[in-house]
Amino acid sequence: MSAEDLLRELAPQVLGVLTRRFRDFDAAEDAVQEALLAAATQWRDEGLPRNPRGWLIQVASRRMIEQVRSEQARRRREDLAASLVPLDRQSAPAADDDEAADQDDTLIVLFMCCHPALSPASAIALTLRSVGGLTTTEIARAFLVPEATMAQRISRAKQSIKTSGIPFGMPGPDDWAPRLEAALHVLYLIFTEGSTSSSGIHLQRVELSKEALRLARAVHDLLPDDSEVTGLLALMLLTDARSPARTGPGGELIPLAEQDRTLWDRNAITEGVALITAALPKGPVGPYQVQAAVAAVHNEAASVEETDWPQILALYGVLEHMSPTPVVSLNRAVAAAMVHGPAAGLDILSAVESDRRLAGHHHLYAARAHLLEMAGDFRAAIENYHAAANRTTSLPERHYLTIRAAKLAAPPTPTQTGSGARTKNGRQ
Repeated sequence: MSAEDLLRELAPQVLGVLTRRFRDFDAAEDAVQEALLAAATQWRDEGLPRNPRGWLIQVASRRMIEQVRSEQARRRREDLAASLVPLDRQSAPAADDDEAADQDDTLIVLFMCCHPALSPASAIALTLRSVGGLTTTEIARAFLVPEATMAQRISRAKQSIKTSGIPFGMPGPDDWAPRLEAALHVLYLIFTEGSTSSSGIHLQRVELSKEALRLARAVHDLLPDDSEVTGLLALMLLTDARSPARTGPGGELIPLAEQDRTLWDRNAITEGVALITAALPKGPVGPYQVQAAVAAVHNEAASVEETDWPQILALYGVLEHMSPTPVVSLNRAVAAAMVHGPAAGLDILSAVESDRRLAGHHHLYAARAHLLEMAGDFRAAIENYHAAANRTTSLPERHYLTIRAAKLAAPPTPTQTGSGARTKNGRQ
């Protein structure tokens, strides 16, 4: 394990120790970040210490004491420091001397960062910094926003936690389900943004998807018997397994039907299939498990022609019942077209296109264009491909959609003309 990976693994553990000891999440998080930066410099020059976790706890604790001593925090922290840490000590207590240092509070920290009271954007930023160990600069770069903007977002999130009075500890029985649901949702959003970037010049942001996958593994290690946690990890593995084949040499988007499946990561597929196969019988079945099952069906098919589309259609029907979102309906429409023909898919799209959540969204136009192309209505397909291209902020998606439209608009070849492949209105 590299020093960088070790720091990211230890970050939430150290934050948990400091928050438990000092009862100040905001200040503890800042102190941990300073300790991580110090470690990144000193460990590179001097090598790993004998006890990296203890080293970080000690350095971060000293930073906390310095903050307590600072004039800016005097009124707010002096009483806390006096009761928890003697100010006349020149160094923080050794980590191994503290009972709390032996506890792994990663899950508690994750629950705090992903509290339902926080907006998804704030929760994502805070999770990547406090649980993932990423710097503000790294997070800002990943989401293509100025560092100052991301710093403000993280600061507001920490302030929300402080003012809410959220206690540091595992949620009670009544709060457990929503807190875990929020945490899994944040990890899913991070992974999705990394797997298919919503904007920018790159289709994938590998650092985000890999970090989400790492955190999902950590949660699964802590909650191995939770079927939805297992389902989310399986979904990430099965989706990430296809990433080597999703882009061409120039970073261009390659759709699932055209991917070279020999490039897929078979080890990840095997692990993901094993996880979802074991999770489904345990119940209760949730949305992440169903999505993982869909991904498994795709990944186990040797080609797009051999894909079990009836099973995928059935799974999307189950998922739509569990989580009736327009994106799920779009996917069900495509599956229905593969099973029953494009008209069936277009009927489903007609039923959901009035959903306000889809208004102006490029996914709706792209799905309709695909189904119209399947139906042979090339003129309408071209219009919808252009509409989708004009609405996406992802350059690889825009290029793909534009090229798709251009291919349909190209004059037919002599072979196509002789066979009557297209009529004047662009239909076959």
